Amino acid sequence: MKMVIALMKDRRPFRALIQRAGLCVFALTCLGNGVVVSQETQIPDWLEDRMSLRTSNRRDNGDMIALVRPLTEAIGESVVQVVSVGKVVALGVIVSEDGYVLTKRSELSVDPIRVRLASGQLLPARVAAVRRVNDLALLRIDEVGKPLKPASFVDVTPPVGAFLVSAGRGGNPIGLGSVGVGSRKVEHSGRLGVQLYNSDGKATVEVVLPASGAEAAGVEPGDKILAINGREESNSSSVMRVLREMFPGENVRLTILRGSEKMNLDAKIRDLGVMLESENDSKVNGQRSARLSGFEKVIQHDTVLDPSECGGPVVDSQGRVIGINIARAGRVVSYALPASVVMQDVSDMLNDARSSR
Repeated sequence: MKMVIALMKDRRPFRALIQRAGLCVFALTCLGNGVVVSQETQIPDWLEDRMSLRTSNRRDNGDMIALVRPLTEAIGESVVQVVSVGKVVALGVIVSEDGYVLTKRSELSVDPIRVRLASGQLLPARVAAVRRVNDLALLRIDEVGKPLKPASFVDVTPPVGAFLVSAGRGGNPIGLGSVGVGSRKVEHSGRLGVQLYNSDGKATVEVVLPASGAEAAGVEPGDKILAINGREESNSSSVMRVLREMFPGENVRLTILRGSEKMNLDAKIRDLGVMLESENDSKVNGQRSARLSGFEKVIQHDTVLDPSECGGPVVDSQGRVIGINIARAGRVVSYALPASVVMQDVSDMLNDARSSR
């Protein structure tokens, strides 16, 4: 069945309608065999070539991905995979010709870190700079060879309802979505997962929350926390103050006294909301990013991504790179850092990295 999109009363260019609400793609998801568009409507070249593609009722089906591929092809050489501990943990975006790559910090583990380019070449990399507040890491590829192709970010704030495409390595579209709410700050709710009281002048564990980083690390009621990351803390107030400055996904080394034995335990800060959710909620939400809160400013969209697909670029309906995906926060909630935030952090991190070489 064919559907006619008349648009006779509204003679604005079709591209403008795409910008406003992603009309082309969401309308096409309802079509079966093709689309006929009024001759009075201006159609982007990339869409005109694909008007005959069959589509299903799923927004992210294979036909829809093929339809929007021209939007992401231009940045194909700029999108990489980041490999840590032998597996892909995130995507990354090349930000300079001399081998610097921007990615999501909290998914990185211990060395070695490697970067898989669009060509498939796998190269060793190291962390050159970080920005904790926005969960960003700048990687340096030391064996660059020929100059790399950096992505160009455009400072554009997409309106609510705007259509976005997420790009994977080589520029392959990996998800489609729309903006759900206006750009906003997301406060972090990172917690170790303990309740403390003072005993003999030391922060003493009273309760260990289930599903917390403290429980996973083996912290027990009665343990006295003497130091955090090697720094001595005098009481429960100072311990809590330090812990609450840490973001979800970050690691912390606790020096504790258990009876007469002193020991070190390595724990991870986790999101309080994740710790408190029910088993059913966990199943519904699926796997999410280790760090899913505490961002200066985000664009919230409903693209379904895997945590390992964060760190890559987001483009709008004109193919402009307007940010990078930074977290999968829920079943249909993903966060992207806007270009305004990314460009400032990248500039600062490049200066830091180059000045220390």
